[in-house]
Order: sequence, then structure tokens, then C-alpha cells
Amino acid sequence: MEKSKVLIVGGTGYLGKRLVKASLEEGHETYVLHRPEMGVDIEKVQLLLSFKEHGAHLITGSFNDHQSLVNAVKLVDVVICAISGVHIRSHHILLQLKLVDAIKEAGNIKRFLPSEFGTDPERMAHALEPGRVTFDDKMVVRKAIEEANIPFTYVSANCFAGYFLGGLCQPGFILPSKESVVLFGDGNTKAIYVDEDDIAKYTIKTIDDPRTLNKTVYIRPPNNILSQREVVQIWEKLIGKELNKSSISKQQFLASFEEQAYAEQVGLTHYYHVCFEGCLANFEIGEEGVEACQLYPEINYITVEQYMKRYV
Repeated sequence: MEKSKVLIVGGTGYLGKRLVKASLEEGHETYVLHRPEMGVDIEKVQLLLSFKEHGAHLITGSFNDHQSLVNAVKLVDVVICAISGVHIRSHHILLQLKLVDAIKEAGNIKRFLPSEFGTDPERMAHALEPGRVTFDDKMVVRKAIEEANIPFTYVSANCFAGYFLGGLCQPGFILPSKESVVLFGDGNTKAIYVDEDDIAKYTIKTIDDPRTLNKTVYIRPPNNILSQREVVQIWEKLIGKELNKSSISKQQFLASFEEQAYAEQVGLTHYYHVCFEGCLANFEIGEEGVEACQLYPEINYITVEQYMKRYV
């Protein structure tokens, strides 16, 4: 079967650069949208040039120029959006809706993967303010996609390992302490941690797969469905030392929001739902969804223990 041509929007971002790499490695003709508004961001320019050296095509397109987006979309079969979920609500929605409009006008796209990659927003109607803004935004984009009859795949990748494992699941930390840790409640609520390169590999696998068409793909590596306490135990085993443990209650955690700026409050709300409520692992995948590790057993995903060895 001929592999789809892929356009990646947000290809210089944290996940985007991994998607470009995975797409090229999987043998897809890969296009990366290059926005002229980039200015003098030398690191992004050099990253784009490295993509080009590895065989990617750089395509100029601007969210301020509708026709340039349409022209870029017409070159490919699949569009993947990986623009970061900035907390300025109107901005993030606006960019994705502009992309949806361009895909609708182009009329040639076999699959669109919007910028999701976290918690499934469809399961978060109960989410607390202000964090629910992220889920509400994603549902606005989903509604636009489905109303435009654009074929889609939504990817729910759960916790990015670097952000969660690096801080032993504590917000505000990205390197694990060798001294102490604060547990959320009893620390026994399960979450799901996925290596960022694995997220990209699974995502690229979905784009030509009829089993993932108009479905939500959940990335749930079986060995990585762990509680915070279990993550800490893995770290303690790696460093040969027990950490000093304290805990924060649900009420204390919610009270801590008040001292934070809006953007931090949004992020803390997500931690609350993941670490106290267990929103990632407390449901069965229904008929509307499929599980990536079952679909693609050939991918040897990185386990939590393998991931954390880098920090020792």
C-alpha cells in the first residue's frame, strides 16, 4: 500500500519535531509547515533545516493567509496539527479552526489529526475551572471537524513522560529529587505515562490504518499504567535509596490554586484530575476508541523504568 503524504503543522515544537522524525522513519513523504512569522528564532530555523537534510519538504504557510494553508494542504493526504496548547484560549482555537477551514476548502484530505495528545476531552465535561478551558477548546475543534465531514483520528496519549516522570508526578519539577517527594493523597491513583518518541511512533502508525478512522486512539502501554507511589518506588530502586515522603490532600491541593497565575491554574487543574481523580485510567475504552499498543504490538515501547534510568 502506498504511504500517505503527511503535512505536520507545529513541526518545531516539543511533540511536533518527534512527529516529523517518526513520519520520515516510517517512509512517508513529509511536509513541514514553516510560518514566516517565525522571525529570528535561530533554533527553529536550524531544526527546520535539519528536517530538510533528512528528506522533509519545508512549506511556507501562514495562519494569516488562508490561501497559503489551502495550498499546503493540497500537497498531502494527511494533516497532523501539533501546535502547542497555549493557555490563551482564543488563539489556540482560532489557529486550529483556520486549519479546519483550509482542509475543508482543499477537499482532498484523507485524515486529520488535530492537536490533542493528552486527556480525552470528551470524558472531561465535569472538569474544574479554569482547567476545563483546554477540554472545551478541543471539543470546539472536534465539532468543527465533524460538521465539515473531515475524516479524523484523535490521539489520547495521556501523560508525557518528561513532564510527569521527570518530576515524580509533581507539578513544577522536571528532574526527580533524590531526597524527597510529595504524594497526592495516598499516592495510589493510577495514571498512564508515555515516552514522547513513542507517542509520535504510534501516532504515525494510525494515519493509514482503517481501524483508526474516525476513532479516538488511546495510548495505554500496559506496564506504564502506574500510581505515583509506584513511580516513586521505581525511582528509589534505581537510586538505591528511599525518599522522604509527605502528602498533600485534595483540599490542600485545590486551595493552592488561589496563589497561582491563570496559566498555572490551568495546568494544576489537569494534575488534579490525573493524580487525584484518576481520569486517565478509570474507564474502559468503548466502541468509539481503540488502543494503540494492541493495534501495533511491533512497537517496543519505553517502560517507566527504562525512561527513568536517564536521570540516575
